[in-house]
Amino acid sequence: MTDLQPPRACFSRDDYVAGVRAGDRAMLARAITLVESTRAEHRALAQDVLQSLLPDSGRAHRIGVTGVPGVGKSTAIDQLGMNLIAAGRRIAVLAVDPTSKRSGGSILGDKTRMARLAQSPSAFIRPSPTAGTLGGVARRTRETMVLVEAAGYDVVIVETVGVGQSETAVADMVDFFLVLLLAGGGDELQGLKKGIIEIADMIAVNKADGDNIARATRAAAEYRSALGILTPGSSTWQAPVLTISGRDNVGLDLLWSQITEHRARLAATGELEARRRAQSVGWMREMLAERLLATVSGDPRIARELPRLEAAVAAGTLLPTRAVGEVLTMLALAPADAAQD
Repeated sequence: MTDLQPPRACFSRDDYVAGVRAGDRAMLARAITLVESTRAEHRALAQDVLQSLLPDSGRAHRIGVTGVPGVGKSTAIDQLGMNLIAAGRRIAVLAVDPTSKRSGGSILGDKTRMARLAQSPSAFIRPSPTAGTLGGVARRTRETMVLVEAAGYDVVIVETVGVGQSETAVADMVDFFLVLLLAGGGDELQGLKKGIIEIADMIAVNKADGDNIARATRAAAEYRSALGILTPGSSTWQAPVLTISGRDNVGLDLLWSQITEHRARLAATGELEARRRAQSVGWMREMLAERLLATVSGDPRIARELPRLEAAVAAGTLLPTRAVGEVLTMLALAPADAAQD
């Protein structure tokens, strides 16, 4: 899935905006496909649609969920989502989907793994193929969040595959970052990077059911000890450690109450608003870097000179900073001597 295209029918900006605001699921899906397209004319229209819908977004709970493969993310999200729907919520699940670097294909199996949510009119599930880049994760998922919030979904869950660096990208676009772990991983951090634990707003030991309850309880105590030596990311919140069972719907009510408590605390201190402002600025900077790189890649003058510059850098005869300076000079963005500082 290398070049996603919008539907063949020709829709205007006003068509997309009105349809999304009305909660039209088909038009929402078309709008998401539009923002995922890599064609220049589609990107321009997508930006117009997003700008128009931006005032309608921003009111949802934004929750990131990660964990190693097999931890039961989809089962837990499916059950949590059904609980929230029963309480009158509307749920959007954006699954960051790993795209194969070899084939370009992606798994896109989340609707089968969240069968009940997939069938609910109050839920919307959308896999978001990464196209092999973290920039793809950030841009497409952030833009999709704007669309689903404008469509009236008041809980947005972003699920990551639990490997690689996409977790930190997702943590930088949500209000609450949940890490799911298992008992019996062999060590306190279970192979996950320390950095992932440091940015967690909660750790939940999943599959605390049947004869695994005692092991899950012990594991939770170990994870609490591990968190005790780390500095909290917020002065107003210490990440709790819970045991849950997505399969048996155990502990999910407490999990949600902790998420709402976290939001209330951060909102009261102004930290939630400050975090979102910082995330928006970070998003802008990421997109600026992406657009600059795209401009560099698409400039025919640079395309001719880049192999020479890369060869010289690889041979050790040209400083990387000087090579960058030459590229910027060709773009007329900055003088070469300024780029070398």
